[in-house]
Amino acid sequence: MGPLPDRVELHWSPREDPLPAEIRDAELLVPAERSPELLELLGEMPRLAVIQTVSAGVDWLLPSVPPGVTVCNARGVRDTAVAEWVLTAILSMEKQLSTLARRQAEHAWRPEPLDELAGKRALIVGYGSIGQRVGAMLEALGVEVRGVASSARSGVHGVEELAQLLPLAEIVVLLVPLTERTRALFGPRMLSAMRPGALLVNAARGPVVDTDALLEQLLAGRLRAALDVTDPEPLPAEHPLWDAPGVMVTPHLAGDSPQASERVYAFVGDQIRRYAAGERLLNIVERPG
Repeated sequence: MGPLPDRVELHWSPREDPLPAEIRDAELLVPAERSPELLELLGEMPRLAVIQTVSAGVDWLLPSVPPGVTVCNARGVRDTAVAEWVLTAILSMEKQLSTLARRQAEHAWRPEPLDELAGKRALIVGYGSIGQRVGAMLEALGVEVRGVASSARSGVHGVEELAQLLPLAEIVVLLVPLTERTRALFGPRMLSAMRPGALLVNAARGPVVDTDALLEQLLAGRLRAALDVTDPEPLPAEHPLWDAPGVMVTPHLAGDSPQASERVYAFVGDQIRRYAAGERLLNIVERPG
């Protein structure tokens, strides 16, 4: 985090410990994601002025934030980790690495042709900093990339064009934040618009995809999926998504790496210094009111 001003009093609360009594006096809070106990306490913190998350997504937090409290996210610090996971997931699925790993475990020598990634077309839904990083990586491998954002801008399509663009892509990557507009965005209509055999990669939030509708497509063998996030999450051990054909599931870890953690806390330290100096904070989340 770097050096902090002498007048800053810093308290640590290990995730596994009960919340300390001093937390009620905090002015700036850095919460663990999805801590129900902490979310319930936010309304009982009269001095709270700023909440700084360690993730880009704040959908889990915003409904519990009292009026007048500034929320800042960690947009940008996990871009490399997420983009590398997306690229790895795409290559793993296209090169059938999970199938080959099972054959290795069975000591079965059964070679077969594998698809090339070069020449395929990818649609990245959510073309912010992570989406652009993924796009650059894919283009370097010869993939034709189109980006989709909430509204059209130069070189980027608007979300209203999504249904028309989906049939053109062999790979669809989801990187949108979870909002009321994006919740179940990929339901029966959008999933049915995807071309047969296409790969859906979700590194956004689980509820962006209608799980039942996706399961129907997977069981029919019409689509494939690589999912770092699911709905519900954590995915129950008995959930049918685990064993659906053509799916890879990882436990919401795409943005986690030692390097990302170092960047997160360096950013938190910078935000604390800005707050103590009365300077404008970075990554302020715009919200009504």
